[in-house]
Amino acid sequence: MSVRTKRLIKKIISYSGIFFFIVAAGMLWWQLRDYSLSDIAHAILDIPFLNLAMACVACLLGYLALSLYDYLALNYVGGRVSWWKWMLAGMLGFAISNNAGHAVVSGGAIRYRLYTRWRIRGGDILKMLTISGFTYFLGASAIVVISYFLVPHQLFEGSVGASVGINALFIFCLAALLAYFASTIIFYGKSIKIGEIKFQIPSTKMAFTQTILGITDSVLAGLVLYCCLVPFVQIPFVVFIGLFAIAQSTGVFSQVPGGIGVFESVFLIALPDTVDKANIFGALLAYRIIYYVFPLIGMGGLFVVYERWLRSRMKRWINEAKEKIPAKIKSIKSEIKIRK
Repeated sequence: MSVRTKRLIKKIISYSGIFFFIVAAGMLWWQLRDYSLSDIAHAILDIPFLNLAMACVACLLGYLALSLYDYLALNYVGGRVSWWKWMLAGMLGFAISNNAGHAVVSGGAIRYRLYTRWRIRGGDILKMLTISGFTYFLGASAIVVISYFLVPHQLFEGSVGASVGINALFIFCLAALLAYFASTIIFYGKSIKIGEIKFQIPSTKMAFTQTILGITDSVLAGLVLYCCLVPFVQIPFVVFIGLFAIAQSTGVFSQVPGGIGVFESVFLIALPDTVDKANIFGALLAYRIIYYVFPLIGMGGLFVVYERWLRSRMKRWINEAKEKIPAKIKSIKSEIKIRK
């Protein structure tokens, strides 16, 4: 591959971050296209203000936890950037990937654009994305395994497909957890080479940290929906978080952006028929807006501000260089004349 082709590919990947930001915004519009602003307002206004406020706080804490994915991944590759940089990259990357789906591509593109500016190598960025993916997977898998024993199985008796799927998901998650931790013990200190990139097997301590961080992230995300849902459905939090983890994992494995439709279907199957579906719709819609729309708007706004600030700084540097270079050349010419 020629140098010119490599530069073109890097440029395409870099600018694809903006593309996926637009795609994420489009997905949000697609989710809400059938509802007027008054429909959305009425559905959400049925939820007490205190619950909405608590949901927003849980969302903020959840995205702070998500930003720690990048901090943990940076430590893994030995990278060093300022705290606000990994927080910006982490929160923005997840705000986009949560909406656009395909986290490695959508969230990875925006991280590539940012981290390459901060002198993190492309190979290390790929390692970071891999570690972040495993962190989420470990946390989600751990909750699914725990939830399997907390969620009453009779909730899914009405659907054979759902019941079989839950059992298969439990077996898969348990096997994946055991395999990951076993590899950190058996192969610790060794590395795996995939293509030209070498992945170091993490320690058991790091695997434990990944699992705890992943669990914390999922619990906080579930708390956002729980705060919106609990005024209408009396359900213990330990049962709810298990149901939430199953629904969220099913949505992720479906590869549907944001788990749209898949996530909601699991809840509609599990919740009793006596529950008012309109209220459930309002709670789910409020959750979508708080956990998906608000972070995308907020972090997207920060990204735009950062890009504008960076562009203005570059222009200032260029103008300063234009002023200094002619003066420097004139000074050098004067010195040469004096020497002659």
